[in-house]
Amino acid sequence: MPVQNKDIAEIFSRIADLLDIKNENPFRIRAYRQAAQMISGLSRNVRDMVDEGKDLSSLSGIGKDLAGKIETIVRSGNLPQLKKLEKEVPGELIDLMQLPEMGPKRVKKLYHELGIDSLGALKKAALNHKIRELEGFGEKTEDKIVQSVERWQSAGGEKRFLLIEAEQVVEPLIKMLREIEGVREVEVAGSYRRRKETVGDLDILVTRRKGTPVMERFAEYEDVKEVVAKGEAKTSVRLRSGFQVDLRVFEKSSYGAAMVYFTGSKDHNVSLRKMAKKENLKINEYGVFRGDKSMAGETEASVYEILGLQWIPPELRENRGEIEATQKGELPELITLEDMQGDLQCHSKASDGKDTIEDMAKAAKEKGYNYLAITDHSKRVSVANGLDADRLRRHMEDIDQVNEQLGGIHVLKGVEVDILKNGKLDLPDDVLEKLDVVVASTHYYRDLPRKEQTERIIRALDNPHVHILAHPFGRIINKRDPIDMDFEKILEAVKERNCFIEINAQPDRLDLSDVHAKMAGEMGIKLTISTDAHSMNGLNHMKWGVAQARRAWLTAEDVLNTRSWRNVKKLLKRD
Repeated sequence: MPVQNKDIAEIFSRIADLLDIKNENPFRIRAYRQAAQMISGLSRNVRDMVDEGKDLSSLSGIGKDLAGKIETIVRSGNLPQLKKLEKEVPGELIDLMQLPEMGPKRVKKLYHELGIDSLGALKKAALNHKIRELEGFGEKTEDKIVQSVERWQSAGGEKRFLLIEAEQVVEPLIKMLREIEGVREVEVAGSYRRRKETVGDLDILVTRRKGTPVMERFAEYEDVKEVVAKGEAKTSVRLRSGFQVDLRVFEKSSYGAAMVYFTGSKDHNVSLRKMAKKENLKINEYGVFRGDKSMAGETEASVYEILGLQWIPPELRENRGEIEATQKGELPELITLEDMQGDLQCHSKASDGKDTIEDMAKAAKEKGYNYLAITDHSKRVSVANGLDADRLRRHMEDIDQVNEQLGGIHVLKGVEVDILKNGKLDLPDDVLEKLDVVVASTHYYRDLPRKEQTERIIRALDNPHVHILAHPFGRIINKRDPIDMDFEKILEAVKERNCFIEINAQPDRLDLSDVHAKMAGEMGIKLTISTDAHSMNGLNHMKWGVAQARRAWLTAEDVLNTRSWRNVKKLLKRD
């Protein structure tokens, strides 16, 4: 079976986790984690690069040793080193790390001090109040552990995949289907098309010339692990990556109606059906009918038009007022990737990035940006080699040199400064005031009580040098829960202080969520969309942030970095 980027990244992440549990060299662990992050974010399939004979060690953060391991995984589907480590560490410890707040350090402590090596043992220890006695846990964490285990068990371990993971599966599959002679239209529907941050099953809709063997070719696709069901109109398969994919064939006359139906959401479709019923119409995946007569269905626009609506972008189809908005002619003109003029958070080799300032700037210039903020970490994030005041001053000089040598883009002097427990910032004002952009964020003390956490963040926003509150909830999708805070109060503080709030475009963060980003937009707060890139390739993540912004109903006007640096600079002044 062919190996995908996701497979390689998962192997490297698993190795890093196992090495961490075993207390191995932290630099070695970090190398595997960074390699996993880089590979999962690549737009190209590493398997294709190996087949083409590309030198993988030229990839950012990939040395000859890791390049060799990647080739081994691509050729054989596994890595002997991982199998060896799995024999040395109890297998269910990895399952524990799938729960929010249960990283390798906590799993290691639970294993070595309480002998916990399974979900069942974890839940039992929590219910018996054994975990709260360990240093670094406490009663609140213990309660969260019980809730997380119960959620996992009630869902039967069912997994939803990141949008980027789905894309890496979808693109080669769609390419294969489009190359079949006789296939006309091929599109992915469902939550993938609505650009939800996680995706379950995939729905692909096809039109084709009669007799085209699309179902046969689909069932024989190289990544198929199991054919669940096969028919002339629908075939379901399970891929080796874990996705279930349903392929449905429709006539051209029904294709638009099918796209509306299978794109969803369910609540959006229910509202459309209610509207149709009032007009004595029936709407389903085959079209819009009055009695037996077909009234619309070939295009999505025709389906909406017969109901008196304009076409609604898929990202808005969540029954959150989009139908009422189109009835009033008030649908927003959503932001697009082409609107973005710069990126206001990224990292270089000065902290935990993989590329130089100059390389990051050149990559941003190639994207057509006219500015890029280098916002390396402050000293509190020691694991990321964060900068103290003296190093940051020298770093600013390095940025000045790049600006002198490189035309066509302006590199902004910035920092991602950590918010300390008391709400103060990790760097002194006399260095912060010299920066073009200051991004404030929390990385520690995530378990503070709601009131204390809220006050801490607002206290940081009181500092007149802070411009942007970054990844406010600190969540990692499917892995780490958001911090508990009064978000409405945070938004009020952001607005009162003329600050901005970030949509972090990292595909495993997408923080803010679409709901919270919509709240900010409705309050008149301008947001930033930033990649938080730690490599040149990471700049490609902007599209995920833009998709999240579209789901939040945001326009180009709502987002700060759709403007030129000249205009951004004016808006950053906290007068």
